[in-house]
Amino acid sequence: MSKRNKIIYWIATIWLSLGMLSSGIIQLLQQEEELENMARLGYASYFLLIIGVWKILGVIAVLVPKYPLVKEWAYAGFFFVMSGAIISHIAVEDPISEIFPPILLIILTVVSWYFRPESRKLQTHKA
Repeated sequence: MSKRNKIIYWIATIWLSLGMLSSGIIQLLQQEEELENMARLGYASYFLLIIGVWKILGVIAVLVPKYPLVKEWAYAGFFFVMSGAIISHIAVEDPISEIFPPILLIILTVVSWYFRPESRKLQTHKA
């Protein structure tokens, strides 16, 4: 892996991790503003707990060495949650300022996944 690709990977992964960790913590705290946002998007308040826990576990999975299959699931989960957030915000006609954060996080998810080192990739065996 080239030095450039390592730098791209770690920058994307650190920003992705910070974004997912901070939003996961906010969701676990269930602040009034977050509860109102979820209700406005049409989701039950308990959905915050589910998403918050999975985001934090996903960050751990992405950052910890080894366990490439778990990393694949974490990246997939991040992609599903952020694409769902984008679609939800568009569905209720939110302004771009509300849609931009999940767009940024989905881009960081794809960049981190694409540039991850071989040691963090799921190994496939060719016959």
